[in-house]
Amino acid sequence: GPPPAPLIPVYPAAERAVRSLAQAVRYAKWRRDSADPGRVPEYEDIEETAAGEDIDRLLDELAQHADITRSVPLPADDAHALLARYGIHVRPAHPAPDPDTAVRAAARLGYPVALKTTAPHLRHRPDLGGVRLDLPGEAELRRAYAELTDFLGKPAELRPVVQSMVPRGVDTVIRAAIDPAAGAVLSFGLAGAPSQLLGDTAHRLIPATDRDVAEQIRSIRTAPLLFGWRGSQPVDTAALEDLLLRVSRLVDDHPEVVGVDLEPVVVAPHGLAVLDATVRLARPPATTDLGPRRMPAY
Repeated sequence: GPPPAPLIPVYPAAERAVRSLAQAVRYAKWRRDSADPGRVPEYEDIEETAAGEDIDRLLDELAQHADITRSVPLPADDAHALLARYGIHVRPAHPAPDPDTAVRAAARLGYPVALKTTAPHLRHRPDLGGVRLDLPGEAELRRAYAELTDFLGKPAELRPVVQSMVPRGVDTVIRAAIDPAAGAVLSFGLAGAPSQLLGDTAHRLIPATDRDVAEQIRSIRTAPLLFGWRGSQPVDTAALEDLLLRVSRLVDDHPEVVGVDLEPVVVAPHGLAVLDATVRLARPPATTDLGPRRMPAY
């Protein structure tokens, strides 16, 4: 018999027809984009073999004191050294258990400096005043130190550090972690309570491509702050994308790295600065399900 007549969609209102057409356009764009997933760049300055040797040594050392089948945080110096193998450089923070030590650290770094607490219960509470910036000299540093300890607690509880100032920019957070269902996941968002409360974080599977991270930083709702919102100067998104790719490579190359937190990462108009970082290691469980999960383009 003759072929069936093509079905013609009918909508009760023009708005529904427009919404349906918009969905079809988005689907077509997804189909088109999925044909070009981007690439995972190569880096001449990455020391993959040396990083693997460091990880084996560190796991042997950690095994003497902890259960390394569970994730164990690295000491700060070891974490920073491992990240440096992948071209990720963390700004040094000098412990300041007393005012005199803080002044000596500031003299080595050069003024102006920042004084901040690193206690876990204060790390994500900038509203409590645990960070003092742009301290221009010894008198201001001693005054800020006294104020912190008067208002927030003893130095042993606050764990204050002195750090050199970096160019102002947008504070961001980069994380990598292992999801039981999806595998290694790279996360990005802006730092601060508003982003945390809104859950304004973008995620991509590892290994991430250059296209993945470019879309990732643009997909959060607060992305306009990176691109010159209300006349502000755009920040160095190329440096930000490069950092995301380096974190992705580290986790992809070494399955023992089960957690990376870079917070905050201050992205300036030119360059960026990683002000704090943690790395967690574990012996990876045996698995036969390798590689990222992706939706096929039918």
